[in-house]
Amino acid sequence: MNPAPFDDSHPATPPLLITIDGPAGAGKTTVSRLLAEQLKYRYLDTGALYRSVAYSILVNDIDFEDDEALAAHLKEFDLTSRPDNNGFRLFWKDRDITDQIRTPEISMMASAVSAKPAVRSFLLGMQREMGKAKALVCEGRDMGTVIFPEADIKFFLDADPHVRACRRYKEMPSKAAVTLEDISRDMLQRDQNDSQRALSPLKPADDAIRIDCTDIDPQTVVKLMMACIVRMLKAKNQ
Repeated sequence: MNPAPFDDSHPATPPLLITIDGPAGAGKTTVSRLLAEQLKYRYLDTGALYRSVAYSILVNDIDFEDDEALAAHLKEFDLTSRPDNNGFRLFWKDRDITDQIRTPEISMMASAVSAKPAVRSFLLGMQREMGKAKALVCEGRDMGTVIFPEADIKFFLDADPHVRACRRYKEMPSKAAVTLEDISRDMLQRDQNDSQRALSPLKPADDAIRIDCTDIDPQTVVKLMMACIVRMLKAKNQ
């Protein structure tokens, strides 16, 4: 049952826009889904948007380092989102690719693609449109710093790199031909790429609440977040 402060019908508690940023494997997806479920909010995995672009680039064998070829591809890129029970499903050329974009290859490609100004500009409008109505929990790497700097409350999740790699390894399909060492190596490389890129680097927003979830489970993280949200609302209503 949702606590009273998140009854959207109450005039003192309008819908909130909540951002959760952090590196790969920090638990953003699990925590974001749980938090959205508890609040009865929509959930937006913005990383999935970049994965969708990466997926289309791989399928079409596009050289994303070729700016002209990338720009031409984006002009024809037909990505739409459709709300489901607690989030969105992504369709490329009317094909549901939501469950096809979760591979190490797509992850690394998405990290590289996300550094391209043309891609970020292309997806910026889509993300902001999704956030207009609020009542949304969105996760990514620059949600609180670039996409939604005006968010009502911002979180930044982090965890020990080895713990993050183990979590991501457990998420892989049983038949995936990857090892924990592969995941750890790729994750560290992605951390470096995302943190050092000139355009929208991975970093906490100045006003983000930082949570180290190395030794705590997702349910506990959500409880911490809920407590922070309740305190924020009470402070606003005083």
